[in-house]
Amino acid sequence: MKEAYVRLLCPECTKGWESTPNDLPSHKRTFHCPNCHASRRLAEFTRTDRDLETLKSLQ
Repeated sequence: MKEAYVRLLCPECTKGWESTPNDLPSHKRTFHCPNCHASRRLAEFTRTDRDLETLKSLQ
């Protein structure tokens, strides 16, 4: 079985990375960019709508 992942992109510094949904907080919680420390809801860091849906469905 393949492990699911979510692609993330910081809206401020444009750093992109991937993470598994289990390693992330709820999409409604505040998340901090590991690069520039920008703070926003995790949903705002998801790269696409599909990434957001994956995150929601696996949490």
